[in-house]
Amino acid sequence: MRRDEATLHMSARPLLEIRGLDLDFGTPRGRVRALRNVSLDVPAGQVVGVVGESGSGKSTLAFTVMGLLSENADVTAGSVLFEGKDLLKMPVPARRSLLGDRLSMIFQDPMTALNPVRTIESQMIDIQYHEQGSRSEKRARALEMLHRVGIPDPQSRVGAYPHHFSGGMRQRVCIAMALLVKPALLVADEPTTALDATLEVQIIHLLKDLQKEIGCSVLFVSHHLGAVAELCDRVVVMYAGEVVEQGAVRDIFHNPGHPYTRALLECDPGRIRKSTRTLPTIPGEVPSLLGSKEGCIFRTRCRHASNRCVQENPVEYRIGVDQVARCHLLDEERLVSA
Repeated sequence: MRRDEATLHMSARPLLEIRGLDLDFGTPRGRVRALRNVSLDVPAGQVVGVVGESGSGKSTLAFTVMGLLSENADVTAGSVLFEGKDLLKMPVPARRSLLGDRLSMIFQDPMTALNPVRTIESQMIDIQYHEQGSRSEKRARALEMLHRVGIPDPQSRVGAYPHHFSGGMRQRVCIAMALLVKPALLVADEPTTALDATLEVQIIHLLKDLQKEIGCSVLFVSHHLGAVAELCDRVVVMYAGEVVEQGAVRDIFHNPGHPYTRALLECDPGRIRKSTRTLPTIPGEVPSLLGSKEGCIFRTRCRHASNRCVQENPVEYRIGVDQVARCHLLDEERLVSA
């Protein structure tokens, strides 16, 4: 392979490649299989949304990428390739050096993400420990980023403590800190959950503008389908620790292939046309993840479930050019149309 061909091949490779990832948590009741055979890509310069109910494994996946798992977590299979290198096999010092540099994260709760006894200025200067330059230069960069995320009068506010800011302003500070280092990959773990609807829209638009400006990739974890539709290029749908469907955001929202994806979309308040006092829900509950599982994990809540769903794990079936889903119905539809 010639040098220019090799360069083209490397540039086409996704920034983040997760392949066959299995993760367990050890508990007194047994091993909880929190992630099972999870595979997805985050292409360079794109925003990939991860959606699903609480308990689907979205945040666990995000923390696995960042290497911020608890001591009882055990990755039993798979790989997490970032810029071609497996983060799971990387020595701890080398992986830690990526944090706050090539990898950055926005946490779910802006109320607890900042150190309450240190000023915003000191925290924003410290986050630039990889950067060259004097303290005054780092302070200037911090002020510029605070201005870009919409903090009014950053010159006077930068010396304040987190409790001097509202929840929305604190989340803007967290976004400023995460993007200040110009990461290649930003992991955002439900960054708008603690905010009201008006602030959520503002934060989503802010993230979208800054992502385009910096050119980083984003792994965006959320349960809010409207935010995902607004911000993301691709969508990964998770249920009970498994990826059940993924594809381009337009394909997933207009032509969902998995019954769980369709059920999620039917429960989205933004899609309800008639005035109602009762929001639609998916019947049943997310199953226990203790022990091994056979068959389709969604079968107990699926109105299309059959004996095959009990006995056989569904494989990945392609829908169109850039969309795949794990459901036996897709195999049956393929056989009928053949």
